[in-house]
Amino acid sequence: MSLHAILLFLPACFALNMAFGPNNLLSLTNGARVGVAPAVLASSGRLAAFAIMIAIAGLGLGAILMASEAVFTAVKWAGAAYLVWIGVKLFRSKAPVVPMDGDGHPPRSVASMAREEFLVAAGNPKAILIFTAFFPQFVDPASYASSFAVLGAAFLLLEVVAIAAYSVAGSRLRSLLRGTAFTWFNRVSGGTMIAFGVMLATTRRPAA
Repeated sequence: MSLHAILLFLPACFALNMAFGPNNLLSLTNGARVGVAPAVLASSGRLAAFAIMIAIAGLGLGAILMASEAVFTAVKWAGAAYLVWIGVKLFRSKAPVVPMDGDGHPPRSVASMAREEFLVAAGNPKAILIFTAFFPQFVDPASYASSFAVLGAAFLLLEVVAIAAYSVAGSRLRSLLRGTAFTWFNRVSGGTMIAFGVMLATTRRPAA
């Protein structure tokens, strides 16, 4: 890959990584609920889902999946339902969601949050569109496999930066949220997650 292509790719890719969506909302809320380190560790689920999507796109299967209306619709509705379910759980959560002052209730495990991150990422069929439509614009045809791998690695590294940024932002909010304020934070987060679910349900498969 040329240096020019990489310099064009990195800022455009980082803008995608930082875009506010369901997974970044999870990092924000997890950062507020359990702190930066557990929130970042939990994002391993998201990174695993994206790595699988990148591999699928690299093998050329991504375009086939995106062209299948049945597959796109099935994944879309499953993902939308899961987002709404998470949103309802958040909306109904009381403050604090997890113990922040040693109140005796067991905290959520990193494994359960990682599973949630994985399912949210995997349940959005438009996520793979990034890898099937955006990546090829920067791939070097003469070294397709290696350049696609470089782009994928760069995307995942920038995703970690975005995850850390949202987790830190959530952690900062954590110090300000107590009692009723935390309850309203849960309601806003839950309502936003539900809205993402509705938006996903109304999306259409991109034209071939």
